Amino acid sequence: MEKGELWILKLPFKNGKEQRGIRPCLVIGDTQIMTSVIPITSNLQALRFPYTIEIKKSKENGLEKNSIALVFQVQSLDKKRFVNKIGILEHSCISQINDMLRKLFQL
Repeated sequence: MEKGELWILKLPFKNGKEQRGIRPCLVIGDTQIMTSVIPITSNLQALRFPYTIEIKKSKENGLEKNSIALVFQVQSLDKKRFVNKIGILEHSCISQINDMLRKLFQL
């Protein structure tokens, strides 16, 4: 898996406010065992939270609706949770996400 790819994943159930269920996610890092992702929601109200970025649907990214990348919900998951690749994020959005990750993790 490559950084910038969008995949449909089966996110595990958690007892908190984390995203869960079957949803698109953005790959931001990959190892042999785990892959780090940013969950994506089609609920545009999520823009009210810090560390979120709007992604406009496109043929290239494969999203069905304009969506929000929930950068603050970065998580690493087992590769068995990946269902199928739907597209790749545009370079301009990846640059914005990189900047936001640097701020979030104070890099």
